[in-house]
Amino acid sequence: MSSSNHSRKNVVKLMFGLTVIIIIVRLFTLQLVSSKYKTLADDQGTFRKVVYPDRGLIYDRKGRAILQNTIIYDLMVVPSKIKGTDTMALCNILGIDTAEFRKRIITAIIKNRSYRPSVFEPLLSDEKMAKLNENLYRFAPGYYLQERPVRDYPYDAGGNILGYLSEVDTNFLKKHENEGYVSGDYAGKTGLELSYEKVLMGQRGIEYLKRDNKNRITGKLENGLYDTAAISGQNLYTSLDIELQSFGEELMENKVGAIVAIDPQTGGILAMVSSPTYKPRLLTGSERKKHYVELLLDPRIPFLNRTIGAYYAPGSTFKTLQGLLGLHERVIDAKTTFSCNGAFYGCGKPMRCLDPGVWALQGAITHSCNTYFAHVMQRVINNPKYENIDSSLNAWARYMNAFGLGVKLGVDLPFEKAGRIPTAATYNKIYGKGRWNFCTFRSVSIGQGEVESTPLQVANEMAYLANKGWYIAPHVVDSIDGGDKFGLLEPYKIKHTAVDIADSLFEAIHDGMQGVMESGTGRRAKVPGIVVCGKTGTVENSYKGVKQKDHAFFSAFAPRHNPRIAIAVICENAGFGASSAAPIASLMIEKYLKDSIEGKERKERAEQIKKMNLMPPRLVSAMRTHDSLMHKRDSAYLIAKGYIKIAKDTTGIAEEDDSDALDNFKKTEKENKNKENRTDSLPTSAILPGAMRPLSDTSKPRTNR
Repeated sequence: MSSSNHSRKNVVKLMFGLTVIIIIVRLFTLQLVSSKYKTLADDQGTFRKVVYPDRGLIYDRKGRAILQNTIIYDLMVVPSKIKGTDTMALCNILGIDTAEFRKRIITAIIKNRSYRPSVFEPLLSDEKMAKLNENLYRFAPGYYLQERPVRDYPYDAGGNILGYLSEVDTNFLKKHENEGYVSGDYAGKTGLELSYEKVLMGQRGIEYLKRDNKNRITGKLENGLYDTAAISGQNLYTSLDIELQSFGEELMENKVGAIVAIDPQTGGILAMVSSPTYKPRLLTGSERKKHYVELLLDPRIPFLNRTIGAYYAPGSTFKTLQGLLGLHERVIDAKTTFSCNGAFYGCGKPMRCLDPGVWALQGAITHSCNTYFAHVMQRVINNPKYENIDSSLNAWARYMNAFGLGVKLGVDLPFEKAGRIPTAATYNKIYGKGRWNFCTFRSVSIGQGEVESTPLQVANEMAYLANKGWYIAPHVVDSIDGGDKFGLLEPYKIKHTAVDIADSLFEAIHDGMQGVMESGTGRRAKVPGIVVCGKTGTVENSYKGVKQKDHAFFSAFAPRHNPRIAIAVICENAGFGASSAAPIASLMIEKYLKDSIEGKERKERAEQIKKMNLMPPRLVSAMRTHDSLMHKRDSAYLIAKGYIKIAKDTTGIAEEDDSDALDNFKKTEKENKNKENRTDSLPTSAILPGAMRPLSDTSKPRTNR
């Protein structure tokens, strides 16, 4: 054999040997070193399922579940795995078109990458669930059903207290990075759901399941060896009386205003009614987004928790604190009298009073004499112990802050407002330094002018008076099952006693308040068999410079000795406090202390109050305009686009998915339009009049009851 042939033979052998070595090395790498194909194989044969924990339950003071869980399903998608699935069949089941399908897939990829699961259709209805269960094998492995506990409301009351859940958005995920949230999760957005989110949420678990060659689930991988269990959220036990809450919501039907009832001994909130409100059940399940938009665009603003988010002049309910401060500052005593000839004449234009006479403190509170309390505050402001009017007014304001006014009380609900107590800085800004005096703000002496409070603050004022000088910050949650790991309840163990006032001075105020119920402006709101200390208030107000019908205010505590309930009620634009707010408070007190409304006459009175329609005319008009707009064509949608920001700013809620919700709303409106075959339209300039400002511009009062 020639040397050249031998050489070629060696080359072939070498090449063959190298090829074998390369194959062996490659096989070794693929099978023993690289995990790529193992991962792909495992991914094809296994399914990683998130197990969402049950959120913590919420109970009322009697151990009744007022917020619990039920199971509903989301349809999940992994965009990288949907190739080859029957898109049209899926669209038909879900009732969407291909454009909507593409939008959802693109959104899922942008928000959560193509290889991660995203929610394709949340909170499936029973009808869609039934169809998907029959056909899901056709859409695997790109689509699967994810169990999700959602909220259930046995009493369907307390929406503004309990709050609601909503899918987290990118802003939420950034804000709560490293807290365990991922796209598709739900979190509390308002109410207790938000305030106690970290307690209620629990911890998610993971299940690993096996798939066969047709992508069907066949069982647990390794008998659940690699699974992690979901941990349920902690339960909350509240001070609420859910039957009292429901009763209050019934009494406030067709009225605008609020009720707050507190246990003065603990600070626990017994009932917190904001009216108009909403049924919390509307914001769970498959119709959630539709109801959300409807509620957000309602000009009565049901999402606004008026108990802590709306300001009102407290009116004559404020006179109790003015009298107490006058006693403490020793500018009056219980026997000091002032003569009233029908008005306070000390500052030029008279400030009228309805009950002329010569009054000491008890009679002045009982008959709500404006003149008396104008004189009291004038003495406080002109007290020679203070260097000047700036220092005396600031001292007065510090007292009011100590009583819980003009400051946030720290209730365990979001979006609380502080109210307003004027100081020297307030009037320096308005009038200029040295250019104002007592006559500038005399209306403050009777709870009007520049003083503003929330209904919660007025109820807390009653708790302070009931306790003779102390209060515990109002709160809804009393205890947390498993312990308060985050210290959320620590603020509600502190007694606030900033001012040391003798018990005897409180007794003088209590005498006058008891007189209100026995012979004064609240006598028609007596509670049979119970000694109530109360105070009516009739508050002048204006809206956009136009005087409105007076607000009706009433506050009280009961019984006088060993008080168990402190309460404040306001009915906007309802006239005298004695005619609406006081009867509502009277029924609430009876319901709580006696556990029922007793006697035919009282039951009939309750039914009369429930049927009483005190909706302010401006809101009735706004509702008519709103209803008209919502039946028009795309102009309604365009209005909604601008209106939704105003609504969010007013209520304080931080909302997600606005575009999706409004797109759904637009689609519904178009369907309604086609059904009704409408051809008319309305100019977008027809914005809902007076829809968004629930608060009242105060004006100088003539009378105040």
